[in-house]
Amino acid sequence: MLCSLQICNFFTRSKPQSLFKMAAQVTQARNDGSQSPGSKFTLVEKKGDLFNCDDCESLAHCISADIRMGKGIATLFKSKFGGILELQSQGQKKGGLAVLKRQNRFIYYLITKSKYWEKPTYPDLAASLYAMREHALKEKVTNISMPKIGCGLDKLQWDKVTGILRNTFEDTDMKITVYTL
Repeated sequence: MLCSLQICNFFTRSKPQSLFKMAAQVTQARNDGSQSPGSKFTLVEKKGDLFNCDDCESLAHCISADIRMGKGIATLFKSKFGGILELQSQGQKKGGLAVLKRQNRFIYYLITKSKYWEKPTYPDLAASLYAMREHALKEKVTNISMPKIGCGLDKLQWDKVTGILRNTFEDTDMKITVYTL
């Protein structure tokens, strides 16, 4: 497993932009896998259909900046929540976050690559997750459900993605539920 310091070094060597530096600072905080004192963050892996979670839970998944959403779970998000023009109007780039508000929850679109045919990097995923974290804290979101982000068609390694998730959210009271079929 990649430790937090290794992830941080990878981020800072790869992308010098400020958002990547902020994401790296979040990952640098702890190297022992424990939670921050007082934190109630939980990461749960669960078998089931992501779209059957409580309708008060926000949802998240990865897409490209071109907002194509033509394969994988992204097609289900596209048909279920629409909002393509709204997402495009937000003008988010790789490492950013586009957001839709649907009824009682937010739908988070983690922008992890520029074009649909590209593959994401861990720093771009971390930057998108950091942006989601900041939005969720501002909006008092406590529950986010998602698939194994970046690990289907995008081919990232789940153990590394899990480490980034833990390090990004460890000092929050959020619950992230990861659904697998």
